[in-house]
Amino acid sequence: MTRSAPITCLTTLVALPVAVLAVAGCGGGGSATPTPPKTADGGAATLGVGSVGLGKILVNSRAHTLYLFKKDSGTTSSCFGACAANWPPLRASTPTVGSGAKASLVATTMRSDGKAQLTYNGHPLYTFSGDEKAGDTNGEGVNAFGGNWYVVDPSGNRIVTSTSTGY
Repeated sequence: MTRSAPITCLTTLVALPVAVLAVAGCGGGGSATPTPPKTADGGAATLGVGSVGLGKILVNSRAHTLYLFKKDSGTTSSCFGACAANWPPLRASTPTVGSGAKASLVATTMRSDGKAQLTYNGHPLYTFSGDEKAGDTNGEGVNAFGGNWYVVDPSGNRIVTSTSTGY
């Protein structure tokens, strides 16, 4: 009987690190980092779909989150100057579409500087300077430069979270 206490203690000491490693390996609640999108033939894509804590979202060729600006009117951008420095437009003369994105929703629009900006489902697309790495969504729900900014889902609609503000 006196030997069972040390054995129980030893079993607990061995089992505890195994349990901790198992829980750590599970990931921790939606902080997935998307990978850069690829075309059907494996080439780099201008935009595609990635998975993050918000769900499936549009990402650029570097797997950075793409946003829409509610102040935009149709395919016409309302973001210039300091706005475009903080929310760089997604540009590509010949866009390529990666897995999960719908090619039929991709188009381009001309900006006032004469350069093309990609649109998706009629919304001009932007990245956010406050997103440091792939999968960051720090611009979600931000009200800046006269309107709200939202992450875009694969259908081309805005994602609204509890931290998003109304428009």
